[in-house]
Amino acid sequence: VEVVRGKVEEMNRKTDKPFAVNAMFLSPHVDAVVDYLIEESGVKIITTGAGNPSKYMDRFKEAGIVIIPVVASVAVAKRMERIGADAIVVEGMEAGGHIGRLTTMALLPQVVDAVSIPVIGAGGFGDGRAMAAGLMLGASGIQVGTRFVVAKESNAHDNFKQQILKAKDISTTVTGEITGHPVRVLRNQLTKEYLSVQKSITSDENPDFSELERLGSGALYRAVVEGNTKTGSMMAGQIAGLVNEEGTVEEIILDYVNEAKRVYEDRGHYFE
Repeated sequence: VEVVRGKVEEMNRKTDKPFAVNAMFLSPHVDAVVDYLIEESGVKIITTGAGNPSKYMDRFKEAGIVIIPVVASVAVAKRMERIGADAIVVEGMEAGGHIGRLTTMALLPQVVDAVSIPVIGAGGFGDGRAMAAGLMLGASGIQVGTRFVVAKESNAHDNFKQQILKAKDISTTVTGEITGHPVRVLRNQLTKEYLSVQKSITSDENPDFSELERLGSGALYRAVVEGNTKTGSMMAGQIAGLVNEEGTVEEIILDYVNEAKRVYEDRGHYFE
């Protein structure tokens, strides 16, 4: 809670505009964090990830908080709408970090057809051309992750940023599929060891994932904070191969919007 409070107070010092807080529901501190967000923070937008927000949805709605969950299937999208989500982020397996099993290109239009709330596309949006494609498929907007890791304002370790900037189209791989929690990361020594151990695990009723857990423990911290590009988990999407320069957040956003506008208008469409 202290960490979340510190970030909320920092944002309040920096802007009087609305901002969202991302709540991770697999966190052991989630109950206390939710209490703080509802009762003290004044935050009115919460995006949810790494877990199911259903348990808290009634409290969020009573507090007038806008809830935007991340989903990886049509069924989950419909369920989130049914329990009161105000919008949803549809994430395809091209994304970095924890992923589902469907691609954005296939999943996004199916979810758009299945729900009536706004849909935000995520996974694979590496530039304005992809943004234009997402909007054409019915998205109300897009969510970008990997591209912003290398933003000048990003506090990710420079070693991690450099690995994204050097990445090619085949530089990512997916680990953890055998556990039911697949994660897309940049290839390195960790992924080589992890995939080797994963391959050796038998598919009996009680597989032993202890060695995988050992390899993964603290791995994201090692990459993002410590800059360990060998045994750190460098979560990044497949669009890393498109990322070849840094830039400020403002510059990155303008690049996306201006390129999307050109794509639209070159094809005779109006872009607002």
